Amino acid sequence: MGVVLLDGEAVAARIRAEVADRVERLRAEGITVGLGTVLVGDDVPSERYVALKHEDCAAIGMYSVGEHLPATASQQEVMDVIARFNADPRVSAFLVQLPLPAGLDEERALLAVDPAKDVDGLHPVNLGRLVLGTPGPLPCTPSGIVELLHAYDVPVEGRHVVIIGRGVTIGRPLSMLLSLKRPGCNAAVTMLHTGVEEHDVAAIVRTADIIVAAAGRPALVTPDMVKPGAAVVSAGTSWEGRKLIPDVREDVAEVAGWITPRLGGVGPMTRAMLLRNALRAAEMSAR
Repeated sequence: MGVVLLDGEAVAARIRAEVADRVERLRAEGITVGLGTVLVGDDVPSERYVALKHEDCAAIGMYSVGEHLPATASQQEVMDVIARFNADPRVSAFLVQLPLPAGLDEERALLAVDPAKDVDGLHPVNLGRLVLGTPGPLPCTPSGIVELLHAYDVPVEGRHVVIIGRGVTIGRPLSMLLSLKRPGCNAAVTMLHTGVEEHDVAAIVRTADIIVAAAGRPALVTPDMVKPGAAVVSAGTSWEGRKLIPDVREDVAEVAGWITPRLGGVGPMTRAMLLRNALRAAEMSAR
Protein backbone atom coordinates (compact mmCIF):
# COMPACT_ATOMS: atom_id res chain seq x y z
CA MET A 1 0.00 0.00 0.00
CA GLY A 2 1.42 3.38 -1.04
CA VAL A 3 1.76 6.53 0.98
CA VAL A 4 -1.39 8.62 1.55
CA LEU A 5 -1.05 12.29 0.64
CA LEU A 6 -2.45 14.64 3.29
CA ASP A 7 -4.11 16.96 0.78
CA GLY A 8 -4.63 20.18 2.71
CA GLU A 9 -6.21 21.98 -0.23
CA ALA A 10 -9.00 19.39 -0.50
CA VAL A 11 -9.78 19.52 3.23
CA ALA A 12 -9.54 23.32 3.28
CA ALA A 13 -12.03 23.52 0.40
CA ARG A 14 -14.57 21.60 2.50
CA ILE A 15 -13.99 23.91 5.46
CA ARG A 16 -14.37 27.01 3.27
CA ALA A 17 -17.67 25.66 1.93
CA GLU A 18 -18.96 25.08 5.48
CA VAL A 19 -17.87 28.58 6.53
CA ALA A 20 -19.46 30.14 3.43
CA ASP A 21 -22.80 28.49 4.25
CA ARG A 22 -22.75 29.77 7.83
CA VAL A 23 -21.65 33.26 6.72
CA GLU A 24 -24.65 33.40 4.40
CA ARG A 25 -27.02 32.28 7.14
CA LEU A 26 -25.70 34.96 9.50
CA ARG A 27 -26.03 37.57 6.76
CA ALA A 28 -29.70 36.62 6.42
CA GLU A 29 -30.02 37.40 10.14
CA GLY A 30 -28.40 40.80 9.66
CA ILE A 31 -25.01 39.77 11.08
CA THR A 32 -21.81 40.66 9.24
CA VAL A 33 -18.82 38.33 9.45
CA GLY A 34 -15.69 40.35 8.77
CA LEU A 35 -11.94 39.79 8.77
CA GLY A 36 -9.48 42.66 9.25
CA THR A 37 -5.75 42.76 8.52
CA VAL A 38 -3.10 45.22 9.62
CA LEU A 39 -0.01 45.22 7.39
CA VAL A 40 2.94 47.52 8.01
CA GLY A 41 5.80 47.95 5.53
CA ASP A 42 6.70 46.27 2.26
CA ASP A 43 7.66 42.70 3.16
CA VAL A 44 6.75 40.83 -0.05
CA PRO A 45 5.82 37.44 1.52
CA SER A 46 3.64 39.25 4.08
CA GLU A 47 1.93 41.28 1.34
CA ARG A 48 1.21 38.13 -0.64
CA TYR A 49 -0.07 36.24 2.37
CA VAL A 50 -2.41 39.07 3.36
CA ALA A 51 -3.67 39.30 -0.21
CA LEU A 52 -4.51 35.58 -0.18
CA LYS A 53 -6.53 36.05 3.01
CA HIS A 54 -8.62 38.75 1.37
CA GLU A 55 -9.06 36.58 -1.73
CA ASP A 56 -10.32 33.76 0.49
CA CYS A 57 -12.84 36.12 2.10
CA ALA A 58 -14.10 37.32 -1.28
CA ALA A 59 -14.48 33.73 -2.50
CA ILE A 60 -16.79 32.76 0.37
CA GLY A 61 -18.70 36.04 0.68
CA MET A 62 -17.04 37.21 3.90
CA TYR A 63 -16.50 40.93 4.40
CA SER A 64 -12.84 41.93 4.74
CA VAL A 65 -10.94 45.15 5.30
CA GLY A 66 -7.21 45.76 5.23
CA GLU A 67 -5.10 48.62 6.51
CA HIS A 68 -1.67 48.87 4.88
CA LEU A 69 0.64 51.34 6.64
CA PRO A 70 4.06 52.40 5.30
CA ALA A 71 7.26 51.10 6.88
CA THR A 72 7.73 54.58 8.36
CA ALA A 73 4.52 54.30 10.41
CA SER A 74 4.85 55.12 14.09
CA GLN A 75 3.86 52.82 16.94
CA GLN A 76 0.93 55.11 17.69
CA GLU A 77 -0.36 54.87 14.12
CA VAL A 78 -0.33 51.08 14.39
CA MET A 79 -2.08 51.23 17.77
CA ASP A 80 -4.72 53.58 16.34
CA VAL A 81 -5.61 51.06 13.61
CA ILE A 82 -5.84 48.26 16.17
CA ALA A 83 -8.13 50.38 18.36
CA ARG A 84 -10.33 51.16 15.34
CA PHE A 85 -10.67 47.47 14.43
CA ASN A 86 -11.38 46.58 18.07
CA ALA A 87 -14.31 49.03 18.00
CA ASP A 88 -15.63 48.24 14.48
CA PRO A 89 -18.67 45.90 14.66
CA ARG A 90 -18.13 44.87 11.04
CA VAL A 91 -14.72 43.40 11.96
CA SER A 92 -15.45 40.14 13.75
CA ALA A 93 -11.76 39.31 14.12
CA PHE A 94 -8.46 40.61 12.80
CA LEU A 95 -4.72 40.13 12.79
CA VAL A 96 -1.55 42.15 12.85
CA GLN A 97 0.69 40.63 10.19
CA LEU A 98 4.19 39.86 11.42
CA PRO A 99 7.00 40.71 11.20
CA LEU A 100 6.60 44.41 11.87
CA PRO A 101 9.37 46.75 10.64
CA ALA A 102 12.34 47.35 12.94
CA GLY A 103 11.62 49.88 15.65
CA LEU A 104 8.01 48.83 16.21
CA ASP A 105 7.02 46.89 19.33
CA GLU A 106 5.32 43.67 18.16
CA GLU A 107 4.38 42.56 21.66
CA ARG A 108 2.70 45.86 22.46
CA ALA A 109 0.72 45.68 19.21
CA LEU A 110 -0.41 42.09 19.74
CA LEU A 111 -1.42 42.73 23.35
CA ALA A 112 -3.63 45.61 22.19
CA VAL A 113 -5.82 43.26 20.10
CA ASP A 114 -9.13 42.45 21.80
CA PRO A 115 -8.80 38.71 22.69
CA ALA A 116 -12.35 38.18 21.43
CA LYS A 117 -11.21 39.45 18.01
CA ASP A 118 -7.89 37.58 17.93
CA VAL A 119 -8.24 35.63 14.69
CA ASP A 120 -4.78 34.05 15.00
CA GLY A 121 -5.50 32.64 18.47
CA LEU A 122 -2.10 33.83 19.69
CA HIS A 123 -3.09 36.50 22.21
CA PRO A 124 -1.78 35.52 25.70
CA VAL A 125 -5.38 35.29 26.94
CA ASN A 126 -6.24 32.77 24.23
CA LEU A 127 -3.00 30.82 24.64
CA GLY A 128 -3.89 30.62 28.33
CA ARG A 129 -7.27 29.18 27.39
CA LEU A 130 -5.47 26.61 25.25
CA VAL A 131 -3.28 25.59 28.19
CA LEU A 132 -6.38 25.20 30.39
CA GLY A 133 -8.34 23.42 27.67
CA THR A 134 -11.17 25.99 27.81
CA PRO A 135 -13.03 27.35 24.74
CA GLY A 136 -11.35 30.05 22.69
CA PRO A 137 -9.89 30.69 19.23
CA LEU A 138 -7.18 28.12 18.50
CA PRO A 139 -3.92 29.03 16.72
CA CYS A 140 -4.58 28.51 13.03
CA THR A 141 -1.67 26.33 11.91
CA PRO A 142 -1.79 23.95 14.91
CA SER A 143 -5.56 23.52 14.65
CA GLY A 144 -5.24 23.08 10.88
CA ILE A 145 -2.69 20.29 11.37
CA VAL A 146 -4.95 18.48 13.84
CA GLU A 147 -7.90 18.85 11.45
CA LEU A 148 -5.82 17.51 8.55
CA LEU A 149 -4.70 14.43 10.50
CA HIS A 150 -8.29 13.76 11.53
CA ALA A 151 -9.58 14.12 7.96
CA TYR A 152 -7.30 11.28 6.82
CA ASP A 153 -7.95 9.03 9.85
CA VAL A 154 -4.38 9.26 11.13
CA PRO A 155 -4.41 7.70 14.62
CA VAL A 156 -3.42 10.38 17.14
CA GLU A 157 -4.84 9.45 20.53
CA GLY A 158 -2.27 7.65 22.64
CA ARG A 159 0.34 7.86 19.88
CA HIS A 160 3.80 9.44 20.04
CA VAL A 161 4.03 12.79 18.23
CA VAL A 162 7.41 14.44 17.73
CA ILE A 163 7.37 18.15 16.89
CA ILE A 164 10.58 19.69 15.59
CA GLY A 165 10.54 23.40 16.38
CA ARG A 166 9.29 25.36 19.39
CA GLY A 167 8.06 28.57 17.76
CA VAL A 168 5.08 30.39 19.23
CA THR A 169 3.00 30.10 16.04
CA ILE A 170 3.32 26.32 15.53
CA GLY A 171 5.52 24.19 17.78
CA ARG A 172 4.58 25.34 21.26
CA PRO A 173 0.80 25.70 20.79
CA LEU A 174 0.64 22.48 18.75
CA SER A 175 2.34 20.56 21.57
CA MET A 176 -0.28 21.86 24.01
CA LEU A 177 -3.20 21.17 21.67
CA LEU A 178 -2.15 17.60 20.86
CA SER A 179 -1.61 16.72 24.51
CA LEU A 180 -5.10 17.86 25.59
CA LYS A 181 -7.54 15.16 26.63
CA ARG A 182 -9.96 15.76 23.78
CA PRO A 183 -11.05 13.82 20.67
CA GLY A 184 -8.41 13.75 17.96
CA CYS A 185 -5.64 14.72 20.38
CA ASN A 186 -4.66 13.08 23.71
CA ALA A 187 -1.21 12.16 22.37
CA ALA A 188 2.20 11.73 23.97
CA VAL A 189 4.14 14.73 22.66
CA THR A 190 7.89 15.34 22.42
CA MET A 191 9.12 18.76 21.26
CA LEU A 192 12.62 19.06 19.81
CA HIS A 193 14.61 22.24 19.24
CA THR A 194 18.08 23.62 18.61
CA GLY A 195 19.13 22.86 22.16
CA VAL A 196 18.98 19.12 21.44
CA GLU A 197 22.09 17.43 20.03
CA GLU A 198 21.69 16.61 16.35
CA HIS A 199 22.30 12.87 16.75
CA ASP A 200 19.71 12.78 19.53
CA VAL A 201 17.18 14.51 17.27
CA ALA A 202 17.42 11.74 14.68
CA ALA A 203 17.14 9.00 17.32
CA ILE A 204 14.06 10.57 18.92
CA VAL A 205 12.33 11.25 15.60
CA ARG A 206 12.68 7.57 14.67
CA THR A 207 10.41 6.67 17.60
CA ALA A 208 7.54 8.88 16.38
CA ASP A 209 4.19 7.72 15.05
CA ILE A 210 3.59 11.27 13.82
CA ILE A 211 6.30 13.78 12.89
CA VAL A 212 5.62 17.50 12.53
CA ALA A 213 8.59 19.43 11.13
CA ALA A 214 8.24 23.14 11.90
CA ALA A 215 11.82 24.38 12.11
CA GLY A 216 12.25 26.21 8.80
CA ARG A 217 15.32 24.15 7.89
CA PRO A 218 15.40 22.72 4.34
CA ALA A 219 15.19 18.92 4.07
CA LEU A 220 15.66 18.53 7.83
CA VAL A 221 13.72 15.24 7.96
CA THR A 222 15.27 12.47 5.87
CA PRO A 223 14.01 8.93 5.16
CA ASP A 224 16.42 7.28 7.63
CA MET A 225 14.80 9.34 10.44
CA VAL A 226 11.28 8.06 9.80
CA LYS A 227 9.70 4.93 11.22
CA PRO A 228 8.00 3.00 8.38
CA GLY A 229 4.32 3.90 8.22
CA ALA A 230 4.61 7.09 10.29
CA ALA A 231 2.64 10.21 9.41
CA VAL A 232 4.86 13.13 8.39
CA VAL A 233 3.69 16.75 8.32
CA SER A 234 5.90 19.49 6.90
CA ALA A 235 4.87 22.77 8.53
CA GLY A 236 8.13 24.68 8.15
CA THR A 237 9.46 26.19 4.94
CA SER A 238 12.37 28.25 3.67
CA TRP A 239 13.31 29.81 0.35
CA GLU A 240 16.05 28.79 -2.05
CA GLY A 241 16.02 31.65 -4.52
CA ARG A 242 12.38 31.72 -5.63
CA LYS A 243 11.74 28.07 -4.78
CA LEU A 244 9.92 27.11 -1.60
CA ILE A 245 11.73 24.30 0.23
CA PRO A 246 9.92 22.24 2.90
CA ASP A 247 11.47 20.86 6.07
CA VAL A 248 10.82 17.31 4.85
CA ARG A 249 12.81 15.73 2.03
CA GLU A 250 10.60 14.50 -0.79
CA ASP A 251 11.89 10.91 -0.68
CA VAL A 252 10.50 10.54 2.85
CA ALA A 253 7.33 9.54 0.97
CA GLU A 254 9.01 6.20 0.25
CA VAL A 255 8.92 5.37 3.97
CA ALA A 256 5.96 7.26 5.42
CA GLY A 257 2.37 6.04 5.68
CA TRP A 258 0.96 9.56 5.36
CA ILE A 259 2.72 12.73 4.19
CA THR A 260 1.89 16.30 3.24
CA PRO A 261 2.65 17.28 -0.37
CA ARG A 262 5.39 19.82 -1.09
CA LEU A 263 2.67 22.38 -1.87
CA GLY A 264 -0.95 22.32 -0.71
CA GLY A 265 -0.48 20.72 2.68
CA VAL A 266 -0.49 22.84 5.82
CA GLY A 267 -0.70 26.29 4.15
CA PRO A 268 -4.30 26.01 2.88
CA MET A 269 -5.36 24.58 6.25
CA THR A 270 -3.94 27.57 8.11
CA ARG A 271 -5.93 29.99 5.95
CA ALA A 272 -9.12 27.91 6.26
CA MET A 273 -8.86 27.90 10.06
CA LEU A 274 -8.42 31.67 9.97
CA LEU A 275 -11.79 31.96 8.22
CA ARG A 276 -13.35 29.59 10.73
CA ASN A 277 -12.00 31.64 13.64
CA ALA A 278 -13.45 34.84 12.16
CA LEU A 279 -16.81 33.13 11.76
CA ARG A 280 -16.82 31.82 15.32
CA ALA A 281 -15.90 35.26 16.63
CA ALA A 282 -18.94 36.70 14.84
CA GLU A 283 -21.16 33.97 16.23
CA MET A 284 -19.89 34.58 19.78
CA SER A 285 -20.43 38.35 19.56
CA ALA A 286 -23.99 37.80 18.26
CA ARG A 287 -25.04 35.76 21.31
